[in-house]
Amino acid sequence: VQLQASGGGLVQAGGSLRLSCVVSGRTFIGKGMGWFRQSPGKEREFVARMSWSGSVPLYADSVTGRFIISRDNAKNTLYLRMNSLQPDDTATYYCARGKTNWPARNPTDYDYWGQGTLVTVSS
Repeated sequence: VQLQASGGGLVQAGGSLRLSCVVSGRTFIGKGMGWFRQSPGKEREFVARMSWSGSVPLYADSVTGRFIISRDNAKNTLYLRMNSLQPDDTATYYCARGKTNWPARNPTDYDYWGQGTLVTVSS
C-alpha cells in the first residue's frame, strides 16, 4: 500500500488549501482514512478522520469549522480542504489508512502512512 500526499504549499493567513492523498496498491475499501500533522519539536497531531462510507467525520477541536475531510472512493483519493488557515496550522500533513473503518484519534489506529506534504501559513 502506498499513500501519496500532495497539495501543500505557502499560503497567507486566512487563505485556503486543498490536500490530496492518493492510495495505490491495496485500496482502502472498508477502511477509515485520516489526516495528521506534525510541527518541528511537536508530536504528531490528529486532524480529521472519515470512515469508508464518508459518514460522521471526526475533527480535532482546533480545525472544526475550518477544515473539511472528504474522499472519492472511485478514485482512491482522500482530501482535506483547509480554510481560514492560521500560522498555527503550519506543519507537515500526513494522510493515513485506518486499521478499521472507524479509526480514532490515536496514530496507532492507522497502519499505512503517506510521506507528508508541508503547509506553511505566513502571518
